[in-house]
Amino acid sequence: MTKNNPISRPKAFFLNGGMGRIICAIPALEKYYEESDDKDFIIVVEGIQNILNGHPTLDARTYDYSHKNLFHTKLVKMDVVSLEPYRVWEYYNQKCNIIQAFDILINNKGVRELPKPKINLSKEELMAGEKAINDIKKQIKKDKVIIIQPFGRAIQQIDSSFVDKSNRSMEFKNLKNLIRKFQEKDYAVAIMAEFGIEFKDEKYKDEVAMPEKIDLRQWTAIIKYADQFLGCDSVGQHLSYIVDTPCTVVIGQTYPINTSYPKTKNISIIDMGQLEREYDPIRITVDERVSRQGEKLMWMSKEIEDLVVKVVLGEETIEEEDE
Repeated sequence: MTKNNPISRPKAFFLNGGMGRIICAIPALEKYYEESDDKDFIIVVEGIQNILNGHPTLDARTYDYSHKNLFHTKLVKMDVVSLEPYRVWEYYNQKCNIIQAFDILINNKGVRELPKPKINLSKEELMAGEKAINDIKKQIKKDKVIIIQPFGRAIQQIDSSFVDKSNRSMEFKNLKNLIRKFQEKDYAVAIMAEFGIEFKDEKYKDEVAMPEKIDLRQWTAIIKYADQFLGCDSVGQHLSYIVDTPCTVVIGQTYPINTSYPKTKNISIIDMGQLEREYDPIRITVDERVSRQGEKLMWMSKEIEDLVVKVVLGEETIEEEDE
């Protein structure tokens, strides 16, 4: 190729990490489909890729990382692009969110407003989600359901407690207290987690619902029909944003402008780290000092637990400051 006549090859965009990252790449990939001349690009998901099932423009272009003969039939003729939003300057300097960081990587048009990610749920998935919520209400005999996602992807169980080195997850003690407080407010509580959590010693007045073997498409439908969602910096808050379910997010080590949706209707952010937080450059380098410094950011006092409940119930609002 020459400088004035570069060879143009179709791109293969590789996506890895948690499902929240894959969801947040969707708007930028849609823009690439609309704006670029590359009509043969593909998406390769290094993990579960069914979140794009049924998408009108991206589904047919999406491949699993282990797709048979993918290299020889597709990739050998393409430019492979590894997408890492955490390495975008605007992201680690708090100038954009993760959706916009993907757009900068894919489309190179600076920081701009983008639409919500689209997850195209089938009628069957929607009906199953509504039924799951109705079953929880019937079983626990409550009129309202709150779904709580207490833990991020980095959570590890140690004996009877949990540790998250990324400092994004709720403390287990706080979770148990919050469940009791919401039950006192006449909510049925359902836990969104990748594993079962034992609450038998807590002597709650009501059962805590814990749906098992539920994939993220199913969770999207369930969250759509829930009354409230309470989560941390993890995938559930993105699903709530997509389906417009009222959502409260408790954030510690990460910056809301990067990982959530400040000043967005139906989303309230309780920023636990705003006074002491320092950016943790994960996926760029390892900074043990910053990580250790943030270990207590998600610890809630009784007063903060009460604030969380009041914000969820709409009894108190949070004034969000500019980053």
